[in-house]
Amino acid sequence: MSYCSYVAALNNDNVHKHYHDKEYGFPLADDDELFARLVLEINQAGLSWTTILNKKDNFFKAYDNFNVKKVAKYNQKKIDTLLNDAGIIRNRLKINAAIENAKKILEIQKEHGSFKKWLDKNHPLTKEEWVKLFKKHFRFTGGEIVNEFLMSSGYLPGAHAEDCPVYKKIIKLKPMWLK
Repeated sequence: MSYCSYVAALNNDNVHKHYHDKEYGFPLADDDELFARLVLEINQAGLSWTTILNKKDNFFKAYDNFNVKKVAKYNQKKIDTLLNDAGIIRNRLKINAAIENAKKILEIQKEHGSFKKWLDKNHPLTKEEWVKLFKKHFRFTGGEIVNEFLMSSGYLPGAHAEDCPVYKKIIKLKPMWLK
């Protein structure tokens, strides 16, 4: 069963419904939005996506709306606060990955103008090439995390079935995978 079919059978107030219809696979242009998606995908590792979607608002609050510059400056006091925040995933490796990845994105911004421009510059790559590139630059970025991050942000196809009404909306936005 595809994600689209699964979501079609859900109640309208289910967290997957909004995500599927308004976010999943839609191209992202803002570096903070891209960073947020990457951190959420990292936090999903070993857990259900439902858990992440249910905690999504808490993540945005805890991580200063995923402002890359702010997260890159997190110190031990902030890490301790995050480790004690029951509203998010309290995993030291994932928290540290968010901070280190924010620092890396700042380096990428300095060199390429933005994280988005860096992603665009490296497009198109195969999934395997993307994974290798991400592992070279970022922490906690295995194959599934990289695949979902790129698919959910419009860099790889497959977020929606072609007969899904959302697919047509995404096509109109000309995601990178279509180019």
